[in-house]
Amino acid sequence: MAEQGAPREVVVEGPASGFRQEIRIGPHALVGDEPVDVGGSDTGPTPYDLLLAALGSCTSMTVSMYARRKGWPLEHVRVRLRHSKIHARDCADCETRAGKLDHVEREVELIGRLDDEQRMRLIEIANKCPVHRTLTSEIKIETTLRAR
Repeated sequence: MAEQGAPREVVVEGPASGFRQEIRIGPHALVGDEPVDVGGSDTGPTPYDLLLAALGSCTSMTVSMYARRKGWPLEHVRVRLRHSKIHARDCADCETRAGKLDHVEREVELIGRLDDEQRMRLIEIANKCPVHRTLTSEIKIETTLRAR
C-alpha cells in the first residue's frame, strides 16, 4: 500500500549453485527458496508464495483501512490465497485461449458485526487494492545489465 514517497529498493542475491536467495527491502531481511522436491532447501517461501503474500497483505490492509475510515465494526481480516496454472481453454471468462494461465484463488474472511451490504462493499474494495490493480493491469518490466 506504500505508494507515496520514494520507492524502496529491493535487492535479491544468492549463489548460482542453488535456489536460496537473500532478500533485502530497506531495513528488512527475508529469505526466498524453493521446496526440496524441486531442488531447493526450503529455507524460505517460494517466489509465488511471496507474490501471494504481497496480494494478501495489501488486500487485508486496504479492506481494514476502508472499514476504519467508514467507522465499520470490522475486527479482523483473514486472506487465504492459492496459486496454480490452468489450461486457458478451461477459463470461460479469459481472453487467452491457448496454453496455461496463472490462476489465483483469494478467499477473504471478514470478522466483525458487519451487515451484508458492508461485507459486499469490502469485497469490492479488496478488488481495488494497489497490488491487485498492478497484477491485473498491463505491466512493463525493464531489465538492464549492470556493468561490473
